Amino acid sequence: MEGGMGMFENLMRQSSLKSLFGGGRKSDDSSSEDPPTLIPQLSPMANSVVARCSKILLTSAEELQIKFETELPEHAKQTSSYARNLLEYCSYQALHAVTARASHLADKEFRRLTYDMMLAWDDPGVGTEDSFKEASCSGTSASEDEDGGSLFYTNSTCMAIQVDGRKTVGREAFARIAPACPAVADIITVHNLFDALTINSCGRLHFIIYDKYIGSLNKVLRNAKSLTAPPSTSNLQLVEGEIIIDVDGTVPTQPIFQHTGISAWPGRLTLSNRAIYCEPLGVGSYDKAVVYDLSMDLKQVIKPELTGPLGARLFDTAVMYKATSISEPVYLEFAEFKGHSRRDYWLSIILEIFHVHSFIRKFSLKENQQAEALAKATLGIFRYRAVKEAFHFMPSHFKTLLPFSLADNLPKGDEILDALARHLELLDRTVQTNNDPEISSHLQLQAGSLQVFLVTLVRFGFLLPNEVDGASQTGYHVGDVYVGEKSPLELAVKWSISASGRAEAAQATVDQVKVEGIDTNIAVMKELLFPFIELAGRLDVLASWEDPLKSTMFLALVSYGVYRDWVKYTLPCIFVFLAAIMLWHKHKSKNKAVEAFRVSPPPSKNPVEQLITLQEAISEFEAHVREGNIILLKLRALLFAAFPQATDTVVLSLIATAAVCAFVPLKHVVILVLLEAYTRQMPLRRHSSEKLIRRLKEWWVRIPAAPVLLISPEESKKMK
Repeated sequence: MEGGMGMFENLMRQSSLKSLFGGGRKSDDSSSEDPPTLIPQLSPMANSVVARCSKILLTSAEELQIKFETELPEHAKQTSSYARNLLEYCSYQALHAVTARASHLADKEFRRLTYDMMLAWDDPGVGTEDSFKEASCSGTSASEDEDGGSLFYTNSTCMAIQVDGRKTVGREAFARIAPACPAVADIITVHNLFDALTINSCGRLHFIIYDKYIGSLNKVLRNAKSLTAPPSTSNLQLVEGEIIIDVDGTVPTQPIFQHTGISAWPGRLTLSNRAIYCEPLGVGSYDKAVVYDLSMDLKQVIKPELTGPLGARLFDTAVMYKATSISEPVYLEFAEFKGHSRRDYWLSIILEIFHVHSFIRKFSLKENQQAEALAKATLGIFRYRAVKEAFHFMPSHFKTLLPFSLADNLPKGDEILDALARHLELLDRTVQTNNDPEISSHLQLQAGSLQVFLVTLVRFGFLLPNEVDGASQTGYHVGDVYVGEKSPLELAVKWSISASGRAEAAQATVDQVKVEGIDTNIAVMKELLFPFIELAGRLDVLASWEDPLKSTMFLALVSYGVYRDWVKYTLPCIFVFLAAIMLWHKHKSKNKAVEAFRVSPPPSKNPVEQLITLQEAISEFEAHVREGNIILLKLRALLFAAFPQATDTVVLSLIATAAVCAFVPLKHVVILVLLEAYTRQMPLRRHSSEKLIRRLKEWWVRIPAAPVLLISPEESKKMK
């Protein structure tokens, strides 16, 4: 009997949703229905939203209000926040019912309802005034509409935003409503998503922008759904629960080359939520796929890289993958004539899968927790792709729409991952306590009891349902959003974002001061190090004994300080001196901007001259490395007594030095070393010092270098 009633209720709810969102005509007797009862505490917009929510939930607004006052704690029902919390309660319950349909993103009425929920959240109560002004369209952006029209950089659409008489949505309203639809937004990246959608509308979200984003997301999900069954030409062997996220390299004009050493061949690239698959292009078909597993701890390194034909580093369009499972790095080149946006997109989504598996290993997540984390990352990639395709916009690291990559880049991002791990740990506890009457309902309400992102993928047809259940979500919260309060995960995100503003501003200053050219960078470095270079020059003048009086006074002062053990106070005095300088500048500047550092750049050079300069610098560096190797090889020869006479001399010197260090106080040793080094250029010692240095060089030249045998990789493998 109960099963029959449940089926009847589901049928009635689906019928209600269809009548509400299907755009069907009202029946002739619909005019006889009683008008919806208005809740006195709510504004007209909020009452309209609650009325639509009550139709979806097959109940009345009064019953929803009674449930709200019965189920929620007292702090959520305070007068100051009563209207907004009631609106959130009704909205979350309705969205949970609406999002159970796989086609809800394609429904124009769903987009209108969620947008109106955000508008009502901004103005929930009676007598409240709008806290925002209408934003005009300004600036330019890069975005193509589905019909080929531009959303931002054409005058027609910009004018459409300007004449849009509807109210616009604010940041907090979007952050409170959008995450209740797991496919639309994630609590970790919802603020960045809002910034991406409002980058050219003065921080206010217009409905046409929101509608375009949802349409693009629906298109991306449909395209991704078509990849769930690999084509007959594919050689992929997917494991259970593995989802194909994106495929590239199938279009002849946009090939992908896999470089290994100096060899390269085209092929098809596939990314799943577990691994990278590279299928080389054979004769009329693709060969067996090479798998690069991202779920294992293989010390992977994934980064952008330069590549080109025959190993030449010419084009900045490649992704390097390096792991302990392969002998040499692999370079995936996304060939394109200009820019590297295609490579940047693939690098971002590959790193997102890598980061989510690192998160899984770090917190030792169980099977159902792993599935939820992977689903969260997968939906994040789909949202990232939807924004990219709709607006041709890819945010920076601090503004990325990929949750695990964002947590890896944000300051205090580890606290976000800790909060997410604690949230996922409650999944098992909820499963165990759902049928236990002795467990308090508050724990079950706080647990975030459902795998909301995994359920979302199941509803969109990416996975089989199996035992995933999405029907028992409470009205107190949906996913990661709670009525009237912020979840622990939301609080962690808020703290991290507040700390990221200064980091992002600092990074912007770093990007501004970057200069091109070796000679220009050397000139900047010389100016920055000028005080130290000047100090070193003055010490060199003192050590050269050009002015015997100053050199003698300096030597006496330093020797006296060493003898009195004042050296240990040197570093503290330097630190205190620097702190005093900083405090003085702080008091003097009074929060004024730092003056620009003035540098006189060297004469400009053409590209050929810059290449010659680079070649000379590399040659000089190579010479220094070669000389260093020779010194190390000669020391190796001394260590293994390849030159007996020199070995005897070194042995006696080491024994004498050890005896001095053992029996002579350290300060006396320091004074002796200082006197020997500082007085070499004295008129009395200059001749004998030059003679001693000459003898030491002659002795060093006579020492042979240890032999070196270069072994080719093939011979090395044979020896093993």
